Amino acid sequence: MKTLLLTGFEPFLQFTINPTMKIASELHEQTIGEYQIQSKILPVDFRIAGQQLLTYIEKYKPDAVISLGLAGGRYKITPERIAININDGEPDNSGNKLEDEPIIETGAVGYFSTLPIRKMVHSLLDHQLPAEISNSAGTYLCNHVMYQALHYAQKEQSKMKAGFIHIPASHELAVQHGKIPSWSHEDLLKGIKLCIEVLSADERS
Repeated sequence: MKTLLLTGFEPFLQFTINPTMKIASELHEQTIGEYQIQSKILPVDFRIAGQQLLTYIEKYKPDAVISLGLAGGRYKITPERIAININDGEPDNSGNKLEDEPIIETGAVGYFSTLPIRKMVHSLLDHQLPAEISNSAGTYLCNHVMYQALHYAQKEQSKMKAGFIHIPASHELAVQHGKIPSWSHEDLLKGIKLCIEVLSADERS
């Protein structure tokens, strides 16, 4: 049995609910395909999130890492293609406001996801769930942890697959927020399960 580290984030900025928390928590210790899932929730903090992720990677020695993030305003599930070596954006939950700061001073400019993102999108569409590849994970915490995982894999564990998937808001969040598109929790959960199934099948092929 292989191990998948699945991460979500706590609420942040104007989003009082983060649906990635619920998805990650529900999938904790479940088995999907060849993967047993270990789920963790990361803080929205530039100074802590990446290091916590690396601590979990070193603890569980996963065969793959999928990090989930909320993209409030998107209406599709969007696996990310690339992470870039920049921290920039609104203040995080601890008040850190970073501008044009490298994530890792000596790191590569960017790293491509090593997840089968095209196959994931095809599977989601086949199951009538809107999806597309995203070519920008932004420069906030989602990009940060994606970069950290891929940098670690490149330097320490080359066989470890890693990447990031953004999801739309849940109906629960949209009701509170008032002005963003949303999906049911059931469809969001189904979408992430399908992505994990694709990863498992891809590993077997």
